[in-house]
Amino acid sequence: MKIYTKTGDKGETGLLGGGRVSKADPRIEAYGTIDELNAMIGLLAQYVPAEEKDSLRRIQSSLFTIGSHLAAGRAEKPVPLPILEPSEIEWLENDIDRRTGEIPPLRHFILPGSCEPEAYAQVARTICRRAERRLVALYLSEPGETIFLQYLNRLSDWLFIFGRYLSWRLGVEEIPWKPAKVRQDPSQTASS
Repeated sequence: MKIYTKTGDKGETGLLGGGRVSKADPRIEAYGTIDELNAMIGLLAQYVPAEEKDSLRRIQSSLFTIGSHLAAGRAEKPVPLPILEPSEIEWLENDIDRRTGEIPPLRHFILPGSCEPEAYAQVARTICRRAERRLVALYLSEPGETIFLQYLNRLSDWLFIFGRYLSWRLGVEEIPWKPAKVRQDPSQTASS
């Protein structure tokens, strides 16, 4: 089987459930960003301790599930799709709570980049937030399953804590944000 089909050469792509749409369609933007997030998490997995890889693979599997639903679209023909169980959101919440209990409390805003794994986790977090925005945009015109939004919202929180956890575990100090100048009078404008 060849990897290239030439069917997308004019800016359209086929949906899993049949039919074709523009590659600029909000649905393609949504699942394309989910795919980007999945790839970033795969990169992150190369920089974490071995015992953390299973958590990242679990998340990648959930992202594939979400992506498959988005790729199916409003199927002209029914397509068997995997299910994203609510227990996956519960797992994220429990893991956030566990990791938060192990690391020092957050006392200030932090800048990404304390170490390579933490930086990759924070890049993944920002991609996750973009994926969430793309899904919200899609749902404005075509309502979908809210569990996918809930999952992405929780996942971005998980990625933030996971990055902090990696810094702590590796014994690396977080980088506190220190604004260069603080405006004392909120009525002042940025140009004053």
